[in-house]
Amino acid sequence: MASASSSKANPFRRIAHFWVETVEELRKATWPGWIELRDSTTLVILTVILLGGYISTLDFFLAQLMQFFTHQAAGR
Repeated sequence: MASASSSKANPFRRIAHFWVETVEELRKATWPGWIELRDSTTLVILTVILLGGYISTLDFFLAQLMQFFTHQAAGR
């Protein structure tokens, strides 16, 4: 129980312990190779571009539709 209270009293010790555990866990991880990293990055970039284009197009047409209906309702 004394170590629990002393670790609560010293935030620097808790931060150091967290850092050591984080580094240990990162060493256990399997990291992608260059080809896998390149392919995954390319896929993410293409997906963002396609999704951004789809959302932009949909937004444009919905804005035009709303403008059309508001002008019709105003009697213009």
